[in-house]
Amino acid sequence: MSKLEKQVAEAFLEMANGLESGQFGKRPKVALTGMGSEHGEENAMAAAVEAAGKGVDVYYIGSLEHEGVTTVHVANDDEGHEKMDELLASGEVDGGVTMHYPFPIGVSTVGRVVTPGFGKEMFVANTTGTSSADRIEGMILNAIAGIATAKATGIEDPTVGILNVDGARQTEMALKELRDGGYGITFAESSRADGGAVMRGNDVLRGTPDIMVTDSLTGNVLNKMISAFTTGGSFESTGYGYGPGIGRGYDKLVMIVSRASGAPVLANALVFAAQLVRNKVFSVVAKEFEAADKAGLNDILAKRREAAKPKAEEEEVKAPEKEPCGASILGVEVMDLEDAVKVLWKNGIYAEGGMGCTGPVVMMAEANHDKAYDLLKQAGYVG
Repeated sequence: MSKLEKQVAEAFLEMANGLESGQFGKRPKVALTGMGSEHGEENAMAAAVEAAGKGVDVYYIGSLEHEGVTTVHVANDDEGHEKMDELLASGEVDGGVTMHYPFPIGVSTVGRVVTPGFGKEMFVANTTGTSSADRIEGMILNAIAGIATAKATGIEDPTVGILNVDGARQTEMALKELRDGGYGITFAESSRADGGAVMRGNDVLRGTPDIMVTDSLTGNVLNKMISAFTTGGSFESTGYGYGPGIGRGYDKLVMIVSRASGAPVLANALVFAAQLVRNKVFSVVAKEFEAADKAGLNDILAKRREAAKPKAEEEEVKAPEKEPCGASILGVEVMDLEDAVKVLWKNGIYAEGGMGCTGPVVMMAEANHDKAYDLLKQAGYVG
């Protein structure tokens, strides 16, 4: 067959595949490691066959074979991971889906779930790995990773919510500072009556934001619970898995799934990977970090690192005379609550720390509320 005849044959094959799958253009090549699943290789192969019917050239790494799927034979799970790395390094495949992977610090995965309230998809930023050794810095970077991933799936202006975990308020302040510096970020509003960008458990179930920002350990639990809650936990039946490893300068498309992931989730992960390949996810990531840098990201992170340094031992602060506390201020992190109270004591305002339904509160007399708020804002405890 001549070169021209081969090109014509490939063009007709692409057209035929496009008519069958609804996806035109070159089919992304995605590897799937099939060994190591708690549900056996048959579960993984079923996913490979399903994804192949949706426009993905699947390279199945394992021992099974099936028409329409390319099998790369290996003897065991360890050999399978080595083979996936080899295929990625050579460029023979565009991405890989696997059950575990050692990402470097600075890279973590953005999960994608189908929330149970209204069947709405939501990205969970992030679910495995760690974007930073510092919790708050990690969550700030997770937000950027989540935005980039959502945009790479076709969402032009994804909404961002921050889960109500330790560090949420500081993350919110940093992201709003980034927005004020010119970075394009649209905050979601909680579905609860008091609104705001900090999300409650109800918002997780409803899928209120397009992107739910949290730390990786919490995100991992969320992803797993939403994916497997209808099956008792042993079989993840919905969603797209734990997602791609995203980080500044990282350009290897590795998608994480669980050993408990069922065929529907594995198939979705393969299709998710193909979508990211088609939309050049790492170019999108680079653009997002470039935009964030222009908006002052590095300065914001530098301030965060300075704030995280151990404080020198301070002089003992005594509380002013006790008085009834009829007002309260929200938004202080639980780890900062004692220090925030002492800021007010130093300035002659009696205050107490407490825990409300939505998180930590600093309580003081009604007459002192506005002054107290200004003092806490100056000290960086509230936004």
